[in-house]
Amino acid sequence: MTTSPANTRSGARFFVLIPCAGQGSRAGTARAKQYHLIDGRPMVRHTVEAFRALAGSFAAVWVVISPSDEDFLDVFPDFNQRNEVLLVGGGATRAATVLNGLKAMLEQQPGADLDDWVLVHDAARCLVTPEQIKALINECRNDAVGGLLAQKLPDTLKTERDGRVASTVDRSDKWLAQTPQMFRIGPLIDALQLAGDAVTDESSAMEAAGLSPRLVNGSAQNFKVTYPEDFALAEAIFERRRK
Repeated sequence: MTTSPANTRSGARFFVLIPCAGQGSRAGTARAKQYHLIDGRPMVRHTVEAFRALAGSFAAVWVVISPSDEDFLDVFPDFNQRNEVLLVGGGATRAATVLNGLKAMLEQQPGADLDDWVLVHDAARCLVTPEQIKALINECRNDAVGGLLAQKLPDTLKTERDGRVASTVDRSDKWLAQTPQMFRIGPLIDALQLAGDAVTDESSAMEAAGLSPRLVNGSAQNFKVTYPEDFALAEAIFERRRK
């Protein structure tokens, strides 16, 4: 019998942190892409709802927005329910935003502990499912390091030089990193502080600290909405799920 993720033998709790401070300039939207409507709802709402479906599993769900953000509460007026926390503390980079969120988790009263788990998830990965989130938790809850959802690279990978193919890379051991990425809060803070702002995901920071996160099979549908054509694909997937 699988126990609830919130009740582990070690007593560690699970938190969620969703960095939502980027602008998504490559998406070509009039405002930050996380507020663009997909299937009739802002993208970030789809993202949060996947975690709301597992509300009893998490001590709190945090969303970190930019100080200049004037849209979040307009498109998400019912946020701050069910142990939800909105932090106006986005940094200049994704890594800085995550680090600010983690530190705030520890400082809140009652706050998180260094040994608690945090699942960091991109606001723009709005197609993640509760089942994928549960799979990550179940695979990593007893792991010494933690891990991330990822997908084996399906395509042939090339390197480039001056606009032409320079070589073909062996893809047999290559994975596409996804989120959520799940690590203990204390070690992740240490790793992010050591790695600096250049890292683009939490796993990279842990790797820089000499650790090897666990890879957990994700889904091709858990892609990061980045380019204009991605919105149509996400829309089609949501429509198919409804049917």
